[in-house]
Amino acid sequence: MPLKLSTQDADFETQFRSLLNQKRETDDDVTAVTAAILAEVKTNGDQALLDYTNKFDRLGLSAASDLRISAEDITRAVSDCEEATYEALKLAADRITSYHERLLPDDLNYEDVDGVSLGYRWTAIENVGLYVPGGLATYPSSVLMNAIPAKVAGASRLVMVVPTPDGVVNPLVLAAADLCGIEEIYRIGGAQAIGALAYGTDMIAQVDKIVGPGNAYVANAKKQVFGTVGIDMIAGPSEILVVADGNNDPAWIAADLLSQAEHDPVAQSILITDNATFADAVSGSIESHLKNLDRADIAAESWKSYGAVIIVENLEEAAPLVDHIAPEHLELCVDDPDSLAASIKHAGAIFLGRYSPEAIGDYIAGPNHVLPTSRTARFSSGLSTLDFVKRTSLIRLNAESLGKIGPAAVKLAEAEGLDAHALSVAIRLNMPR
Repeated sequence: MPLKLSTQDADFETQFRSLLNQKRETDDDVTAVTAAILAEVKTNGDQALLDYTNKFDRLGLSAASDLRISAEDITRAVSDCEEATYEALKLAADRITSYHERLLPDDLNYEDVDGVSLGYRWTAIENVGLYVPGGLATYPSSVLMNAIPAKVAGASRLVMVVPTPDGVVNPLVLAAADLCGIEEIYRIGGAQAIGALAYGTDMIAQVDKIVGPGNAYVANAKKQVFGTVGIDMIAGPSEILVVADGNNDPAWIAADLLSQAEHDPVAQSILITDNATFADAVSGSIESHLKNLDRADIAAESWKSYGAVIIVENLEEAAPLVDHIAPEHLELCVDDPDSLAASIKHAGAIFLGRYSPEAIGDYIAGPNHVLPTSRTARFSSGLSTLDFVKRTSLIRLNAESLGKIGPAAVKLAEAEGLDAHALSVAIRLNMPR
């Protein structure tokens, strides 16, 4: 059964800390295996990719060139998509694009009181690699969420890697790539795909940043190649926190909690409410919903092992609890969600009101569904256009402005014992040395 807490319990603080400290990531030690795969790809390049792909995805490809998915394959996949679903994918792409275009930052130029011209300009990260899971977890929505911000930012090259176990790929994944203008797609996955993107091979040119979710080996590989390339984040299991009062339909809230539980047995769904009777009704609705879900086994295990219900005396108690949890997804299903949201500092995305289910954000709302997990919303944000641009400072002085601030720079350089630093300024000011 899910954990049940009340702020009125004498041991609430202890139980709440235990909830925060739950370890939901895999216990498998994958670091050594991942390191070996990365080293093999770095040394043997395309041949290593071919060997690993044939082994892990049960394929019989004879040449590395067979790893690339052709333009004809992409066109065929688009035609295989059910029309209404494809139109929904297009609508999602349009909405995601519209939102992320509004996040493009402006350049800055100004002259300060000393006559120094300062500013910055933003430029795109040019080469972006997108990892897309294959097999059971094939999410065309994630293709849109990862690729569109990069495209909006101005990336000149998008390359996608997606495993195709037994030769099978979800046509919607390729259709989503096509909508994003991705032409370079390879049927490789796992740590070997991350290695190819990070180090480059004869066939796959190195990228500058890698984004996208994956299994434990993919996440570990991203961690190991960080520094050689940039990465988006190390994502943990999905999570949702719903703050709800007793005026909600319990069946609605139950469905919201299960929307994340069905992702993974180690996903986490938490309900905070000021109404114990309502909490019991939500739990009952969860059991009813589970009878009709295709992924009921996964959702049930998640809810049983990692779900939690927290009863608060009043909703004012909810905000500090939310900030401690720092959830990936936060729903505020209360009469005045804006006031409650204003008092919350840490959440990946906030869904305001009773008609804003988290699932709408996963697909069609517009903001990104790639969000910080495992309490990292305390210090990080969801993926956006800003993750695919970089800022370069601009500094311009003339003789007069250098004369005003240069002597202070000389003093500081001398204090740090860096004579050449001091000289490079002083020599321009004809300062005695």
